Amino acid sequence: MDGLNATEVKRYARHLAIPGFGPKGQVRLKQSRVLVIGAGGLGSPVLLYLAAAGVGHLTIVDFDRVEMSNLQRQVLFTESDLGHPKAEAAANHLRRLNPQIEISAIVAPFSRENARELIRQADLVIDGTDNFPTRYLSNDACVLEGKPLVYGSIYRFEGQVSVFNLLREDGSRGPNYRDIFPTPPPPELVPNCAEGGVLGVLPGIIGSMQANEAIKVLARVGEPLDGKLHLFDAATLLSRTIKIVKHPEVAIGHLIDYDQFCNPAPANPLPSVTVKELAEWRQQGMPHQLIDVREPYEYEIANLGGRLIPMAELPARSSELSKETPLVLHCRSGQRSARAVRQLQEAGFQDLYNLEGGILAWAEAIDPQMTIY
Repeated sequence: MDGLNATEVKRYARHLAIPGFGPKGQVRLKQSRVLVIGAGGLGSPVLLYLAAAGVGHLTIVDFDRVEMSNLQRQVLFTESDLGHPKAEAAANHLRRLNPQIEISAIVAPFSRENARELIRQADLVIDGTDNFPTRYLSNDACVLEGKPLVYGSIYRFEGQVSVFNLLREDGSRGPNYRDIFPTPPPPELVPNCAEGGVLGVLPGIIGSMQANEAIKVLARVGEPLDGKLHLFDAATLLSRTIKIVKHPEVAIGHLIDYDQFCNPAPANPLPSVTVKELAEWRQQGMPHQLIDVREPYEYEIANLGGRLIPMAELPARSSELSKETPLVLHCRSGQRSARAVRQLQEAGFQDLYNLEGGILAWAEAIDPQMTIY
């Protein structure tokens, strides 16, 4: 069969039997190059299904390493991968799954410095990340390089999928991420999956949808989610698809500083203290109240010995706190506690601080032996 060897004909037999897909669609997959940004919750099913489907070349970009807490949803990894770079561990598993394809692993952040070059080499890009700076960077770089982007997002029970910047038959491009979200929300209002949680099967569902969209675009079958945003709720199993309208006034001319764009300096800077400063306070016996605003299960895993008052209980329990002694609030990464500091400021507290980087920063800089999650 033209373009496919005997092993590939056997491997992809179920694809070849689909009317309208057949050998032509499979050869298109074989000749395709896909860049997958992130090998975590979304990246795992995306990579597994694209490798199994026979996409000819997969490039994986991820700087992170496999942690125990990843295994609840990142089904590409096992306990034997703990501590190893995700990109390399993923590539090793995928090569065993399908030795007929080529896989490149890049253990580095996806950044403004390498984004356009990496995207330029791909036919299609898939965003499997969970932070706004990378979402805007991948979107803008795809627009500038003229490449389609398969977008996915997850949080708790909810997920989103779309195909951005798709080349249409008339030569125009479909809507992109900025047509829905021209600017990011305030960072203190957007907890990530580590802090807000995510149902383990949700990234499998959304990631599989992303892989489905990628295969449709590459094999030229079906109707991709071009100009549409698909919303899925795993708690109710309800879904809906909404139309995306292009906004001509949204122009992308060059890549910007996305960390600054998504995390601008606030008009009223948040009072904060570093973990090293807090360690010095403790060593010197400086009076302060240390408040942990995480959940009880997080506190049981690891804590700094502070008083546990979960974020949701803080407004009702603020009377338990003294306004005469400095308050230091902390959480896992500093995000929830930043919101908590704002809440207490509005309640009349003045001498209070957010612990920069939270317990993660403490474990890294002060107590490397701490069991973290």
